[in-house]
Amino acid sequence: MEVLGRPSLGENPSTVARMEQPKGIDWTVIILTCQYKDSVEVFQRELEIRQKREQIPAGTLLLAVEDPEVHVGSGGATLNALLVAAEHLSARAGFTVVTSDVLHSAWILILHTGRDFAFDDCGRAFTCLPVENPQAPVEAVVCNLDCLLDTMSHRLGPGSPPGVWVCSTDMLLSVPPSPGISWGGFRGARGIALPGSTAYARSHGVYLTDPQGFVLDIYYQGTEAEIQRCARPDGRVPLLSLFFDILLCMARNVQREDFLVGRPPEMGQGDADVAGYLHGARAELWRQLRGQPLTVAYIPDGSYNYMTNSASEFLHSLTSPGALGAQVVHSQVEERPLLGAGSAVVSCLLEGPVRLGPGSVLQHCHLRGPIHVGTGCFLSGLDMAQSQALHGVELRDLVLRGHHLQLHGAPSRAFTLVGRLDSWERQGTGTYLNMSWSKFFQKTGIRDWDLWDPDVPPAERCLLSARLFPVLHPSRAPGPWDLLWMLDPQEDGGRALRAWRACWRLSWEQLQPCLDRGATLAARRDLFFRQALHKARHVLEARQDLSLRPLTRAAVHEGCTGSLLATLDQVAAGAEDPGVAARALACVADVLGCMAEGRGGLRSGPAANPEWVRPFSFLERGDLARGVEALTQERARWLSRPALLVRAARHYEGAGQLLIRQAVMSAQRFVCSVPAELPAPGQWVVAECPARVDFSGGWSDTPPLAYELGGAVLGLAVRVDGRRPIGARVRRIPEPELRLAVGPRQDQTAVKIVCCSLDDMRGYCQPQAPGALLKAAFICAGVVSVSSELSLREQLLRAFGGGFELHAWSELPHGSGLGTSSILAGAALAAVQRAAGRAVGAEALVHAVLHLEQVLTTGGGWQDQVGGLLPGIKVGRSRAQLPLKVEVEEVSVPKGFLQKLNDHLLLVYTGKTRLARNLLQDVLRSWYARLPAVVQNARRLVQQTEECAEAFHQGSLPLLGQCLTSYWEQKKLMAPGCEPLAVRRMMDVLAPHVHGQSLAGAGGGGFLCLLTKEPRQKEALEAVLAKTEGLGNYSVHLVEVDTQGLSLQLLGTETST
Repeated sequence: MEVLGRPSLGENPSTVARMEQPKGIDWTVIILTCQYKDSVEVFQRELEIRQKREQIPAGTLLLAVEDPEVHVGSGGATLNALLVAAEHLSARAGFTVVTSDVLHSAWILILHTGRDFAFDDCGRAFTCLPVENPQAPVEAVVCNLDCLLDTMSHRLGPGSPPGVWVCSTDMLLSVPPSPGISWGGFRGARGIALPGSTAYARSHGVYLTDPQGFVLDIYYQGTEAEIQRCARPDGRVPLLSLFFDILLCMARNVQREDFLVGRPPEMGQGDADVAGYLHGARAELWRQLRGQPLTVAYIPDGSYNYMTNSASEFLHSLTSPGALGAQVVHSQVEERPLLGAGSAVVSCLLEGPVRLGPGSVLQHCHLRGPIHVGTGCFLSGLDMAQSQALHGVELRDLVLRGHHLQLHGAPSRAFTLVGRLDSWERQGTGTYLNMSWSKFFQKTGIRDWDLWDPDVPPAERCLLSARLFPVLHPSRAPGPWDLLWMLDPQEDGGRALRAWRACWRLSWEQLQPCLDRGATLAARRDLFFRQALHKARHVLEARQDLSLRPLTRAAVHEGCTGSLLATLDQVAAGAEDPGVAARALACVADVLGCMAEGRGGLRSGPAANPEWVRPFSFLERGDLARGVEALTQERARWLSRPALLVRAARHYEGAGQLLIRQAVMSAQRFVCSVPAELPAPGQWVVAECPARVDFSGGWSDTPPLAYELGGAVLGLAVRVDGRRPIGARVRRIPEPELRLAVGPRQDQTAVKIVCCSLDDMRGYCQPQAPGALLKAAFICAGVVSVSSELSLREQLLRAFGGGFELHAWSELPHGSGLGTSSILAGAALAAVQRAAGRAVGAEALVHAVLHLEQVLTTGGGWQDQVGGLLPGIKVGRSRAQLPLKVEVEEVSVPKGFLQKLNDHLLLVYTGKTRLARNLLQDVLRSWYARLPAVVQNARRLVQQTEECAEAFHQGSLPLLGQCLTSYWEQKKLMAPGCEPLAVRRMMDVLAPHVHGQSLAGAGGGGFLCLLTKEPRQKEALEAVLAKTEGLGNYSVHLVEVDTQGLSLQLLGTETST
């Protein structure tokens, strides 16, 4: 590839590329040149698709340009493309005539697609490679064009000035991430050279440079002596990746007369009628460019591999001969063990036993076995209709391809079969199917007059011009069987030969102008999505941690959402596991959200439109199949505009959360109680609890992570300023009603609610309704049944002879991050159960709170109740399975360490209220999408919990501080946006004084937990914070580990649960 700089009078140099770094060149124009006129529209669409995939900057002008009719080489094609770019940029800038001024500040990339390629109908640019980028935002097969765009934009180009880049697409290019190209003081033109052997250089071009890197001469297919003059100390030579003919006039040793009589190698020795025109054009180039310097940037660690028409070399470039297994890229293969070592499968769907030999490649094939492809084969463009022809045939050292044609305006298919060792060159005796022509004629009965007209000289009778390939049959569509019979002619009385002769046949040369590149790319796209749908189904049903979001984006960008939505519907409706169904529904929501293209409002929001009540009711009753069907029917009415798409996505997420609730309800089986003495009427049962501080593992306890990944959280039960801030008290009353109060411990200002009927209980599943949590506590404790035929009054009188009064409180601010609501639910449940004559163990209570929060529809995990209901320091764990069961293990610490810990723990209330639910939807969305960073981070959360437990075992404050700080980083990865600016400012101020710090709970506000370097630092840190502006209404609080956990008092007598 070459770079031409900014114009001084003529042209002047500019740009090349880098690869995986985030920031690359914002190209002004990207031009793809085309050999055929009917490819222009097709290639233009391919460029636009890549722009939608974010491979190309959104503001880049994209142009597909036909090569000039007179083949004047890459130089002439470049100038033609540059003229077209100038025209479009002039119009964009408001000029009415073409002006070169628009080129001065432009970064222009010209990509030449070159000549026909024997192994891909769309040319070397669109040859698919066995490459997969898991980090790509949009899932797609990777073509050579994609790799070159990435290399040019992100590896070679950054730092270069405006100018014109020219790059061929006929090579496989490998460049290190930082190639070390210096652009300081650059002017003129620059070639990018890569190392190669002298033997390789004989068929290509090399630069001869002086010690400063200035080009003295360029040798194309030079002599041995010329090539040796270019050799570097390591024996390698700087190869041209593109023989850019017009650069010769800038080489210092090239004489004017030699340049004027030269001609591009593409022209050969013909085209004498344009020789005069070329002479004049080259004279003008000499006048304009001779004074410009031409330098070379040599990349010793790069590599360049020209894509020849040798099948052996092509297969070698796509396979890994020393590999232990096969490369399977964007493909679904039912029987992978049948794929040989060093083979490659790209964008294929292989059903049943398809055996592939070492070193063979399948591309764009949908096949059903039994099929045996031996070694050294390349198969492409075959589908199910051709599978039958391959049954019972063992292919070896063959190239079998299917082609899409336009014959007299009608779409058609054709197939070609050649040998791996066959030569496409016109010189030499030639072979077909790896045998000499004479042997082929003898074996098949075909004669030379079947393939060539009598007036074709014997020296010109070659594979390129042989009419071998049927394109039209008198009675049926052509197929591979029209050629495969030649491999092993049977004693069929010449029937196969007569059928072949009866076909209208074309040579390889005659096929090229008939190739339908648009249909070819469309068929590849269709097959890619067919295999992708198989992948999506398998990923969901096998519960794999692979993200389907790149596939979702691909389907939306390329108009294939219908089939993806149908597949997701089928998976959801047929799922036996509610977790699989919930993830499938979340994927549907992702598709709908992506279809809205960033418009239509926020994804997070209410999902309570009455039109969706019917499908939700089916799901509530456990009728998954009818629920999914009803969702699909309703969805069809919400696809017309972005606002409706976003609202439909919210309802699908709501449906998924409903299924999560059903999965978590499985924890109810671990709730048990034992009879206890019924307190006398009027006796108060008082439950008091500490708060909790989480030290590691939060978010892993949140469904569905808790039962899909498995959770582990280390938490501390803590007193705040010496008090246990959360509690509830219950007593029996003679009136058959429920009196509920929520508010401060002294009930003068408490919000009071009286429930006299079941209608008064209806708000129990609406978290914002007054007293909802307390109502849910009575329901989950079994005191009241809202589905009973008995009235509330009758239920209370029959079972208890009266009603209950329940008062619950928290002395912590709303959204504290210290687990208040879940711990409060546990306190209320424990008190109600005891007042009703039953006792519940602490671990059973943990599961009872999980159940209550699903009834309440707030969701949430189990870490809060584990942290606050059980004493001291402990690790809670849940396995990756249903039913959801939480197991708790106490963490032992060295003697005296608890007091040391208490001296170094502080809580700072940030003054910022945060609601976990605001963050929960985003986390669940990212988890269900299985974003790689989120999956990796979730696993790390679980792993670090065990490391944190070990730090407590050791009693190491510095290690615990490291755990706390890294835990906060993990929380921010899990829920971006959970760190307000004021909190960040506060943490920065406190950082020198602490071993570690983290916002408690989900983050976003609430309490900041500190592990200080020095003991008893409350006053000192208050002084530090007082000097910092913009922190708002904060406060610093003492904290100590609580060793009691939940306590129950009955008439002043304390009993443990």
